[in-house]
Amino acid sequence: MIRINLSGKPKQKSKRGGAGAVAPEFESTGSPNSANVLVAIVVLAASFGGIWWYQNQLNADAANIKTRMDAAQRESQSLAQTKLRFEQRQKIKDEYEARVKVIDSLRSSQAGPVELLTMVSSTVNNTDEVWLNAMSDGGANVNVDGTALSTNAVANLMTNLMKTGYFKSVEIKETYQDEQEKKIQAFNFTLTCEKQAAPAAVAPAGSPSAKKS
Repeated sequence: MIRINLSGKPKQKSKRGGAGAVAPEFESTGSPNSANVLVAIVVLAASFGGIWWYQNQLNADAANIKTRMDAAQRESQSLAQTKLRFEQRQKIKDEYEARVKVIDSLRSSQAGPVELLTMVSSTVNNTDEVWLNAMSDGGANVNVDGTALSTNAVANLMTNLMKTGYFKSVEIKETYQDEQEKKIQAFNFTLTCEKQAAPAAVAPAGSPSAKKS
């Protein structure tokens, strides 16, 4: 049977054995504490590695979410601009339809001479941001009721009416902001247009009036 000496001291020779017989000796070089420390280091390293990986994963997810949010915000802004352009174009379309309806109603009711209606409708169509609501011919004067998106548009309409040569003067009777329009700023106005005096008729040749002259 082999005996192991763990005390670290050399064993005395056995009296029974021969002079040259020596029992084999083994020494334990390992320590239980060293093994526990090594295991603890490995566990800590694995834990820190897992925490580092999880933290990087969270950062990547956060960056991905931010990128998606930025893209969604840009798309929302683009849709808002598209909606605004659509509403502006729809407003212009409604303005032209209102002009056509007013002109048609004036023509159907014979509110004035066809030449005057044609002139007024042409002048309004050539003026931006303004449309008519009603028009009445009072003989010497023509009253025009309409709506404009700005006071400058009213001034431009007055200038264009004067340029036609049909009126001696064009004055604003009243103007006020339309409270029913919530989305845009609009002004209701009334213009009084004084007609030019009709030129004297020229007597045909050979008539008594022509001979007197």
